[in-house]
Amino acid sequence: MIQGVNHQVVEVTRPGCEYFERVIFFIKPEFSSVSQGTLRERASSIAGKTGSPPPSKIRADRLALIGKLAAAAITGAAIAIIVTHFAF
Repeated sequence: MIQGVNHQVVEVTRPGCEYFERVIFFIKPEFSSVSQGTLRERASSIAGKTGSPPPSKIRADRLALIGKLAAAAITGAAIAIIVTHFAF
C-alpha cells in the first residue's frame, strides 16, 4: 500500500499469464493527461507479453542448481576427509 502519494493507476486483472493474478501499473505524472483507454490498452499489451520463462532458461537454472549442489557435496567430502585425517 502506498500512503500519502497521489498516483494514477491502471490495473490489469487478467494478464494472460499463469504466474500473475493481476498487474498494477503506476502512471508517470507527465502522462496523466493521456486517455484512460490508451493507458489501459498499453498496460494490457505489456501485461500480455509476460509469460513463463523459455525452456532454455529453465534448463539453465536446473543445470546451475545441480552444479552448485555437486560443488557443495565435493567441498563437504573434502572437509570431512581433511578433518578425519588430522583428527585421528
